[in-house]
Amino acid sequence: MSTILEGKNITKSYKSESGNGSLVVLEDTSITIEKGSIVTVVGASGCGKSTLLHILGGLDRPDSGTVYWKKESMYDMAADALAKFRNRKLGFVFQFHHLLPEFTAIENVMMPALIRGETVDKAHKRALELLEKFGIPDRAEHRPTQLSGGEQQRVAMARALMNNPDLILADEPTGNLDEKNTEIVLNLLFDLREIEDVSILLITHEKDIASRSDIIYELSKGKLTER
Repeated sequence: MSTILEGKNITKSYKSESGNGSLVVLEDTSITIEKGSIVTVVGASGCGKSTLLHILGGLDRPDSGTVYWKKESMYDMAADALAKFRNRKLGFVFQFHHLLPEFTAIENVMMPALIRGETVDKAHKRALELLEKFGIPDRAEHRPTQLSGGEQQRVAMARALMNNPDLILADEPTGNLDEKNTEIVLNLLFDLREIEDVSILLITHEKDIASRSDIIYELSKGKLTER
């Protein structure tokens, strides 16, 4: 397998709430994601897992170190180029689905393609295909408030796949779901490698979820170690 994303020697700190000194969240952290793999990062709540995902996904910059996408430094890109890269190569799924409440489910799924410049007809066709794959085509015209938590998360996953990304970054995607919906969403997520030929980075504090991955990293006290 070939490496698609590599974080090297990433360090990130924030000013402490007291204003005296700083809190080191990530310290000289490195991680590698191979094409076609499912990689999970586990760790206690508040240990810096989401910060790591944001940096790897180009949403936040490290204090030092860098992130390489197929050997190209992500943070050497201009801001507009980085935004286009995220839209076309990465898909994000968060604990809070961040669906736009004024749009229907299918309109939310279509959004990344429309931003990319795709025609409405092609975006609609692809979005409906994804909603069918996730078992909710009958909810296409419903707004987020009319959907259950599990349905909302499935819409968010479909949206993440809209532009055929190479990598899905999922941050605690089942954190707000009950046991039944957690199982549904996880099964769909882990099936994506075969269904959509996509690699996955999963952030979770649930070690039993991580056991289904190819590679597991544990983040503790700013250090990332492969288990």
